[in-house]
Amino acid sequence: MLHAAVPFDGNDLQGELTGGATTVHADGRNAFSFPAANLDDDERTRFVIGNSFFRRNWVQAPASTTARDGLGPHFIARSCGGCHVQDGRAAPPAFRKGLSDEQPVGLLLRLSVPGKGDFGAPKPEPTYGDQFANLAVQGVKPEGQIVMRWKAIDGRFADGTTYTLQKPLYGFRKLAYGPMAKEVMVSPRIAPQLIGVGLLEAIPEQEILHNAAMQAASPGPIKGVPNRVYDAFAEREMIGRFGWKANAATLAHQTASAFLGDIGITSSKFWREACTEKQKDCLAAKNGSKPDTRGEIDDETLANVIFYQASLAPPARRLKDEVRIEQGRQLFMQAQCAVCHRPSYTTTEGPFPHLTSKALQGQKIWPYTDLLLHDMGDDLADGRPDFAASGKQWRTPPLWGIGLLKDVNGHTRLLHDGRADGVLEAILWHGGEAEASKQQVLKMNQAERSALVKFVESL
Repeated sequence: MLHAAVPFDGNDLQGELTGGATTVHADGRNAFSFPAANLDDDERTRFVIGNSFFRRNWVQAPASTTARDGLGPHFIARSCGGCHVQDGRAAPPAFRKGLSDEQPVGLLLRLSVPGKGDFGAPKPEPTYGDQFANLAVQGVKPEGQIVMRWKAIDGRFADGTTYTLQKPLYGFRKLAYGPMAKEVMVSPRIAPQLIGVGLLEAIPEQEILHNAAMQAASPGPIKGVPNRVYDAFAEREMIGRFGWKANAATLAHQTASAFLGDIGITSSKFWREACTEKQKDCLAAKNGSKPDTRGEIDDETLANVIFYQASLAPPARRLKDEVRIEQGRQLFMQAQCAVCHRPSYTTTEGPFPHLTSKALQGQKIWPYTDLLLHDMGDDLADGRPDFAASGKQWRTPPLWGIGLLKDVNGHTRLLHDGRADGVLEAILWHGGEAEASKQQVLKMNQAERSALVKFVESL
């Protein structure tokens, strides 16, 4: 249900208006899919156009639907919305007796081998590239299938309450082009929700650097660092903000890269199909590029999809049971969670004004992230470096909207591969720099744990 956006008075001390004047009051299945409340009429039209290309399926070339052909040759989804359903978060496949017999949707596996690729990026696995694709167009072989097993890990809170976490283990079968390199490194990545990504892009760079400087100067184990990555649109190195390892600096780069890697749609910035030399059928497949364009999605359409995502509004906080929420907030601060999950910023102009809206500028926002990389310990490590990120480091994800995941996507799976079922399990997976914070949560009684979760879910 959508309600009229409350006017922003500039004094939102509790963070109810998570995105300032962009905030919408929404819940239910469409809670993540509304435009920023303060867009003008022309921008709302552009939002709708971008939405249509985000959600609708692309088709194999050649096709009569010339505006949407070029799918593949390899892909993992037929549209952006195929992974980001309702602009929300994907989940790993269900499992029984420790095994998943379904292929994941919205969970991809990054691949690389030791060394550096172009511009310092991870070096792709020589046969299967930088991302495993388990789907393909007619006439091309899917790269293979993903195998998932789950290992139970038992634990206990200080009050005696027991819990069981499920650790996913990944493998491959039916590899179509031969074995992978022995030294291959594999990293699972779940599709995250997209609310507020344009606002995250508008956080001043100096604020991210300030976060790192403050943590470096403070006592204790929390020492976040920025990732530094090459951006194809800015054509220079920038601080990473997007992706589970902050391996993309701008929404434009992230979107164009995902079109290529996830759907097989080329663009003017990423115009080579993601086929390796050993994938002869992939290289021979028909390309959907038009005679007067360099890429299967033209620049204007790509810009509208980027604008659409940038304009997705974060929903307002849900502040029922304020006493418990305030208790949870205090526990959140006490456990040092807010050091990494920094509550608030004021936005400025994004890196590419033509791909976003001025309505996002000058907003007091409450995303709860420092956008830095942190060592999260061995249990969460993927062992795969990504630009400056090590195999143990992950970007602090924003927490806004987390309590609406059940409404939007019908699940509460969290962390980079969806292994955690709910906020408390996500906390229990924390290690490394966050080990001391987790230990404080383990000492909390049931009422305190419930209040902490209630606070996070109110964000």
